[in-house]
Amino acid sequence: MEILNLRTLVEVAAVGSISGAADKLCVTQSAVSRRIKALEDQCGRELLDRSGTRLSLTEWGHVVLEQAKKMLALEEELQASLKQVEERDSFSFGCTPAFGIAHLPKVLEQFMLKNGHVSGLKFIFDMPDKIATGLRDGRFDLAIIEHCQCLDLSGFKTTELPGDDMIFVRSPKLGPLPQQLDIDQLISIPLYGRQEGCCSRIFLEKNLEFIGRKFSDFRKFILYDDLHLIVDAVVSGNGIAFISSDVVADALQRGDLQAHTVDGFVHSRKRTLVENLTPTPPLADLFHHALTEYFCKRNDIF
Repeated sequence: MEILNLRTLVEVAAVGSISGAADKLCVTQSAVSRRIKALEDQCGRELLDRSGTRLSLTEWGHVVLEQAKKMLALEEELQASLKQVEERDSFSFGCTPAFGIAHLPKVLEQFMLKNGHVSGLKFIFDMPDKIATGLRDGRFDLAIIEHCQCLDLSGFKTTELPGDDMIFVRSPKLGPLPQQLDIDQLISIPLYGRQEGCCSRIFLEKNLEFIGRKFSDFRKFILYDDLHLIVDAVVSGNGIAFISSDVVADALQRGDLQAHTVDGFVHSRKRTLVENLTPTPPLADLFHHALTEYFCKRNDIF
């Protein structure tokens, strides 16, 4: 028997009318009538007593209704089991944009070379506090966070990775400057950055506060919400950026950009691998192994 027809009978019995069942099921009254007729044809008996103002079940209808509820419960159990399997076979990884741009493509390349058959991978870039919330909510199985603020990571397994160096970068087209600078040598140059609340901007603001300056001291700020666009603008000689050295490593090596540190600044921020302690999907273990291999080859940890 069609599950849809059985579900329709349950709704008709509950509300006592074809029109009421149609409203509950978001279908036409004729559709409800056709489904009930199909059930009655299969059973060879009338299932509804249509003699009164309110539809009621016949004796045969009560028998079918009882079994219909059991079959619908089994269907719900089946769907729940299938969902659990789907969730076990999927994997969600959260990271900051800096890690996502500088490292994730290389990790993913090595991962897919060994696990090309897998599917259900989700990679999400977000701010550190939102990633921590996502881990607690179960939206992420594994995450790597670069952070300067104190994050509550209790209840998770954490591995401290080498810090992420945040530096000022500028194009050699703007003329020579020493590697170590005073902040006054930079504030007259247009600053490219991301929105308020971004982890790199928070880190910059904290450093400025530490040396008695503020973000508004920069004469001109240009907001881009894409790190690639920021790097392109700075390479073109249009301004400076306070950015992860990993993101601009290739441009620095080519000589397209110059790195600068500032007197009184703390330039290294924490980078942490965070895992849920609850059982994670097999894919999470595989990806964790890929991350371990990646950092081993870089001689960073382990």
